[in-house]
Amino acid sequence: RLMRYAMAAMQRHLEAGHKTLPLVVPMLFYHGNRSPYPFSLCWLDEFADPVMARKLYATAFPLVDITVVPDDEIMRHRRVALLELIQKHIRQRDLMGLVEQLVALLVKGYANDTQLQSLFNYMMHTGDAARFNTFIRQVAMRIPQHKEKIMTIADRLRQEGHRNGLQKGLQQGKQEGQRLAALRIARSMLNDGFDRDTVLRVTGLAPADLASESH
Repeated sequence: RLMRYAMAAMQRHLEAGHKTLPLVVPMLFYHGNRSPYPFSLCWLDEFADPVMARKLYATAFPLVDITVVPDDEIMRHRRVALLELIQKHIRQRDLMGLVEQLVALLVKGYANDTQLQSLFNYMMHTGDAARFNTFIRQVAMRIPQHKEKIMTIADRLRQEGHRNGLQKGLQQGKQEGQRLAALRIARSMLNDGFDRDTVLRVTGLAPADLASESH
C-alpha cells in the first residue's frame, strides 16, 4: 500500500509537468498491539521470492531492444515476428521492403486474424494512412488465398477509424456549441452590469474566454 501511494505521488508530479521523479518517502506510522513493530519494512519481502524480487526491482530493468535485432533473427520468432518487424520499421517512410517478409510469415501460418487485426490497427495509428493502404494492397496481391481476409480486416479497421473520428468530431462540436452558448450568456450578463466574478461563476468560462469577449 505504501508503494502504491508513493507511485501515485510520483505520477501526479509528472502530470504536473515535471521531467524528473521526486523522492517520495513511504513512511509507516504504527500503533498496533505488538511492540516493537514485528514485520519487515522492505516491500520486496512481500513477494513469494524476495531474492528474485531484489534482482528484478533493485537493478536496471531487462531490455529487449528490437531496433538492434537483425530481421533474419526476428523472422525466427514465428508468431511474434509479425509485430516485432513492424515495430522495428514503422518509422521508415517506405514499408514496402517488409512486404515479402510479411507474406512469408502469413504463408507459414504464423499469423491469425486477431494478430493481423492488431498489426493493421498498430500500423494505422502509428504510420501514414497512404502508406498503410499501399502496403496492404501489395501484401494481398502476393497471397491471393489470403486476399479477401486481409482486405476485410483492413476495411473493418478503416470503418472503425472513420466512425471513431465522426464520434470525436460530434463530441467536439457539442462542446464548442456549449462554449458559444456560455459566451453569449456571459456577453448578455456583462451588458446588464454583472461583475466579472459572477459571470465566470455562473457560466463556468475561463478568465481567458471572458477576456476575449471584452475586446
